[in-house]
This record gives sequence, structure tokens and C-alpha cells, in this order.
Amino acid sequence: MRAENFRIFGSAPGEHSDEDGRLELELDRGTNVLVGENDSGKSAIIDAIRICLLTTAADYSRVTRDDFHVGPAGRATSFTITCGFTELTVEEQATFLELVTTDRGGVASLFVTVHAEMMDPVRPKRISISTRTGPDGSGPALDGAARELLKATYLRPLRDAEAEMRSGRGSRLSQILAGYPAMTAEQVDDFDEEADSASTLVGILRRAEHHLAKNNAVLLALEDINGDYLSRFAIGTDKLRGQITVSGDATLARALERLELALTPETGEWTRRGLGYNNALFMAAELLLLGNSDIAPLLLIEEPEAHLHPQMQARIMDLLQERAQIGQDSVRSTAPVQVLLTTHSPNLASAIPVEHLTLVARGGTFRLAPGSTYLGSGDYEFLTRFLDVTKAGLFFARAVAIVEGDAEAILLPALAAATGSPFNASGVTVVNVGTVGLFRYSRIFQRDGEQIPVAIACIRDRDLVPAGTPDDMRGELKCAQEMEPDEITHHLDKLTSGDSGNVRTFVSDHWTLEYDLAAASWEMATLMHQAAQAAVLSKSAWPDAVTLAESDTSAAKQVTQWRDDGESLEAKAIKIYEPLRMKKASKPITAQHAARLLQTTPITEEQLPKYLVQAFSHLRSAAPR
Repeated sequence: MRAENFRIFGSAPGEHSDEDGRLELELDRGTNVLVGENDSGKSAIIDAIRICLLTTAADYSRVTRDDFHVGPAGRATSFTITCGFTELTVEEQATFLELVTTDRGGVASLFVTVHAEMMDPVRPKRISISTRTGPDGSGPALDGAARELLKATYLRPLRDAEAEMRSGRGSRLSQILAGYPAMTAEQVDDFDEEADSASTLVGILRRAEHHLAKNNAVLLALEDINGDYLSRFAIGTDKLRGQITVSGDATLARALERLELALTPETGEWTRRGLGYNNALFMAAELLLLGNSDIAPLLLIEEPEAHLHPQMQARIMDLLQERAQIGQDSVRSTAPVQVLLTTHSPNLASAIPVEHLTLVARGGTFRLAPGSTYLGSGDYEFLTRFLDVTKAGLFFARAVAIVEGDAEAILLPALAAATGSPFNASGVTVVNVGTVGLFRYSRIFQRDGEQIPVAIACIRDRDLVPAGTPDDMRGELKCAQEMEPDEITHHLDKLTSGDSGNVRTFVSDHWTLEYDLAAASWEMATLMHQAAQAAVLSKSAWPDAVTLAESDTSAAKQVTQWRDDGESLEAKAIKIYEPLRMKKASKPITAQHAARLLQTTPITEEQLPKYLVQAFSHLRSAAPR
């Protein structure tokens, strides 16, 4: 599909342009999931398809002035949307014979192009809209029969599923059931007045109308109306008589409009059910209609997670992916459904293979399918296994800090907040990937050509020990002072080898996060010594507030004494880090205590390690549109 000058999408053809880019998106034949932050363009994509193809529901996508893109030069006066269907079957080619476009290679495709133009900017409601076929809209007009076959099924966000399934004139349930093949025979009126029998829906409705009209209470009321009132209104020889009949005509549409769908009561008494289960019921009904479509069945869903708990979300996605599979389902052969949905749910984003996701960011669309990113086949398999709900938040972030442990995940947001730039205010998500897979996650955001406008900071340890580190703390790590400059450069190049585009790796200045914090300034040395000593106390049982306060005071005094005695900050940082390195205290618990202390300890970026300051600056570089 393509869209130009429609809402967030402009007309710029290339990258690195001051103009907003146009939409150019290729969808997979199965499940397609649009992920991204609010106002990134996800709903605009869904609405573009709705305007181009229309939907099976009775709702109407009305084009307004607000649909025209606003760029540096002002509001556009026209927009164009094109939806193209490829890989047409022989049956589909025959169905749309006069509308199909065949390229020089003999490949047949069907294009639907909508062109909208404001006739008078002063009168914004005067908009001309044309729908024609062909990739540039120069082909024959799309007739009514073809349009009916191409209509998409659409489930709007924040839908009132209970109201949608109620009976009434033009109800959604009646529209769904009208399209169900088994309903075709139900439009026959087989009511036999003599035998007083009927089996079809229209026949049953006629029989009900017949008996309602002959009901004693109805006849008695009618007699009173005619005898006591209408006859007295007559003038001269005029005769006024009324007749009570069932409203409406006995047709299949009227019969279906009297039906409603609700969940079966568990106790025999009807009671109102929750929004989530009614939402699932509504989806089931829509899928019933879609499952009987033989031509280009397309399902559009905005926020299927609405009102559903995580386990129900997973069940819904399992069903949608099953219906999108090519081949046969468990009951009968049906056409595979192409699914396009938008979501803000990390639960859904983690339940879908990465290759089916399209990241929508600031009016740009970035498919994550193989060949579109730097991810290899092994990366896709890895992410399918290990990209869980906590990590899937990266698809909705404006910037992502990828870290290697729980301590960093706890401490970095606290440090950013303490320096006056909280991550939440900048749309930064912290993703803890453990000790493996750092670049497997960052490669999601790397590609040739136009880059995803999301800043990625991979924050990792240098894994070299400073001079003076005791052998028992050093382990198998090399000492930076014992290495040649070229050797150090090679080591750092290896740690940052995955950098490109908006992905940058920030390596600790000396050793690890905890050591570097302690060695950055005497203020941070005090805080980290307090946190480490509190973690030692917390190893067996969490200390009470009085004990923690005494420990914090004692640790602060000790650091002050070291400073007054002219001790080396780097040497004392090793001593501060020693309980963590030697497993006398937990790094995550230390981070928790450090975060606690940061709530009441003012710090500045000048007191932090340089690599963290640089990482924070990179994450904040993802400025809002």
C-alpha cells in the first residue's frame, strides 16, 4: 500500500528530507502487527485501507479536511491512497478480469487508488473523491460488485462489543449473519397458515406476526380504540378504523435484526458479563463472517488487547495466527485471512514472531522481516525464544537502553532521575538482556538505508581491571595498565563492533558499573559505599530503618575519612567494590539501596562516569517530533 499527503504521511520520496515521507508498506500474506508509540501513524495506515477498500460494517469513513497532510508548506490540497493485491489466484484474476493490471513479466495484480481533493479551501467540506483501478489510478472505475468483494472487516479500538451484538435496525450482528452462507435458504417464506407451521426464519417471523395479530388482548385493545374513540372522531359518512400489526415487513433482514448474541449464562439467569469476554464474543462473530469470504479476506483490528487480560490476549493471537495460516483449518477448507492489527501491548508484541512486526515511528514504517534488518536467521530464532513481555517494551519506546544485568536496570533510571532527566520523561525504556544477546536486540533497529528514529544505547562493562586490583578480585581479567595501546583499542573495537545507525555502545571507563560509579567522584564513592555496606547487611535478612540509617552514616563517615587522609579515589573504589566482586553482597540489592539513597542525595552529571553521561545524552537525542 502507498499513501501520499494523507495525515502524518507526506510526499517526500527519499530519506534525510525535511519533508515528511510518504507511506510505502508491503504486508505479509499472513499476520501483520503494527507496533509503535502513540501518534506514530499506526491508525492512519488502518484508516487509509478503510477509505480505499471500505469495510463490511455499516460505518462510513468520511474524508474531512483533517485527513490532508500538513507539512512545512502548509496543508496539502489532495491526497492519494493505493492498495495493491498481488499473487492473485486464477479465480481472483477471473473475478476482476477487466480491472487487473498485468506487467511486462505477465504478473497480474489488482490496484485500487483513491484520490481526494479539496474543491474549495474556504469550504473544507467540499471534497472530491474518486476510486479507480491501476497503480496510478488511471484504470477503470471500481464498480459496486468488485468493491463489495474487496471490503475489509474492521474492528475499531475501544469498541462497545456488547452494544454491537444487540438486536436492532441495521445491527452489526444482523449484517454478519446475513453474510453467512447457511442464511440464504432462510429468506424463503414457508409459513403455512392452515397447518400453522414454519421452519425458515422468514416463515417463523410471519407465523409470529399472524398469531400476534390474533391475540385476544390485542384484539380487545383494537376494539376499544375503534369503538370508543376513532368512531367518535368521524365526521359525516367518514369511517375511521385502525389495525394493529407487527412493525416492519417479514423479510430475512428484519428477522436477523431481532436476534442478539450474548454469552450463555452459567446459572440459568442472565447477568451482565465483563467487557473482556464480550469483546472476545464480538471478535468471534466477526471472524465467522470473515471465514466465509473467498476473495481477499482482510481483517483490520485496532488494539485487540482492549479489555482483555494477558492470557486472553495470547489466546486471541493464537486464533488470529491460525486463521492466517495457508491451507486448511480444523473444520473445513477456507481462504487464509490476511490480518493487520495495531497494538500497544507488550504481551501481544512478544507473542508474535519478530518477522511479522512492523515498527511505526514518526510517520515511517520499518518492517522487521528477514532481509529488512541486520538480524540473522539465528537472531530471529533467539528472539522468538527470549523476547518476553518485559523486553517487548522496546517496540514502543522513543529510546532504548540495553543493559546486561538487573543492577543496571535498577540503577540507571534512578541515576537519570537524580540528575534531572528521568527516563520516563524522554520515553526511554530499559531492556535487561542478561549476559548474552546484547546485539541480538540492537540489530532489530539496524538496517540499510533509512534508519529507525529510535536511539539505542548498549551499555556494557569494559571487563578490564584497573591497576592495584588484588588477584582474588581480578580473576582471569586483564589489567589495562599491562596492555599495549593497540591491544586495548582492539578490545574496545570488539566490544563496540555492533554499532551503526542510531545504535551506539557505551563501554565503562574502567571496569564495571559499580566500580566506575565509585571511582567517578567522592560523592558517588560515598553513595556506592553506603549501598554496598547496606547490601552486606541485607544478605541474610532485610535490615530495619534504624539499622540502615546507622550503616549509611558509618559508611559516609568512612569515605569522608579516606578523603581527608588523601587516599586515592581509584584505590578506595576497589575497596568499595570488593564485597560485590567477592559475592559478599548482591549487585541487584546494592542497586536497590543506591536507588533508595539517590531519592534524597542530589547529584550532577559531572559526578558520574563519562560513559554514562554520554549514554544519557544519546538516549535524550531522540527528540519529539
